[in-house]
Amino acid sequence: MIDEGKKGRSRAKVCLLGLENLPVLAPQYEKFYFGGEQVQQTLLARALRRCGYDVAMVVGDYGQSDGAAWEGIRTYKAFRFDEGIPVFRFLYPRWVKLWAALRRADADAYYTSCAGMHVGLLALFCMRYRRGFVFRLASDGDADPAKVMIRYRRDKILYKYGLCKAHCVLAQHKDQQKNLWLNYGVRSTIANLFVERPGRLYPPKEKDIDVLWVSNVQPVKRPELVPQLAKLLPHRKFCMVGGSMVGEKHLFERVKKEAASISNLAFQGAIPYRDIGKYFDRAKIFINTSDLEGFPNSYLQSWARGVPVIAFFDPENLMGREKLGVAVKTITEMKTEIENLLLDEIRWGDISNNAYRYVEENLNENDVVKVYCKAIEQARLTVIKSNDQ
Repeated sequence: MIDEGKKGRSRAKVCLLGLENLPVLAPQYEKFYFGGEQVQQTLLARALRRCGYDVAMVVGDYGQSDGAAWEGIRTYKAFRFDEGIPVFRFLYPRWVKLWAALRRADADAYYTSCAGMHVGLLALFCMRYRRGFVFRLASDGDADPAKVMIRYRRDKILYKYGLCKAHCVLAQHKDQQKNLWLNYGVRSTIANLFVERPGRLYPPKEKDIDVLWVSNVQPVKRPELVPQLAKLLPHRKFCMVGGSMVGEKHLFERVKKEAASISNLAFQGAIPYRDIGKYFDRAKIFINTSDLEGFPNSYLQSWARGVPVIAFFDPENLMGREKLGVAVKTITEMKTEIENLLLDEIRWGDISNNAYRYVEENLNENDVVKVYCKAIEQARLTVIKSNDQ
């Protein structure tokens, strides 16, 4: 039973709610789906551990033992993703088992990210048991009710409720911060993301992938544009990495089939997180074809290796301002920029150096994690003060 009266520990306990985090954290489950936000939560958990926090996670039920730990991070399982009867499963097992796992975690503060019903359910839990609650946006859609990627009206209501009840809200960049205030009346703090450094930087002559695309295969990522680009540049080697999303198997199979007919396009499908870095190491250029993002984890993985990015999405004109790549508006423009950059070794080298330097100067883990630690402590103190009144 959760101790409602406790006010803290010598080592504060933080619990991250990320139902799909286990494939990133635990090698045994790496064949299952994960995305950039699961990578970010896992990197955050490791960083908080290094800061002295007792860190737990609430994750989905993949068949693992409840309370199993990896890298000192204890995990509590909620529910299987296919468990329960449609409509009724919102209450059981999802709500009931989620709260039960949160109670077993018994943390001083809870953290989650990405819009969804879980934000509201976690907010209700933290109110009921008087615990700190921190939420971070994961996409520009999280700050805009017209673009938020939530299917059901009920879940949109829960998300808005949770967002407004969080003790501290973190945004990825200033545009999200502005839209969050305009659309929801919620104030936020900018928090940078985490990135794992590669073992070494590979020179261009050791790279055998001209153009790399990494993402989950879903409509918003527009994966169908990659085969089009490969056909437009038949002398360049393209590589696609990404697994199928739930409900998007048809799209995955269609893109996979088309890629198989293009000799200069290698379609790798889903790759475990521990192996994805090898593809970024081998790439000369990374492309992003999505029309809605937050701050892509793949940009950081590219820049940490000095890989320029060419994309339709440039958060706050960062790529243009810092010369980390090129923002484009059409597939024809993307094709032209890819070819021009691959032909111009000096320009490629300049952008590569800028990208690597940007990560080194702005994304030092010790500096990044301070913002999260401050948010966690702010949330904890808010609850402690309310308990004292």
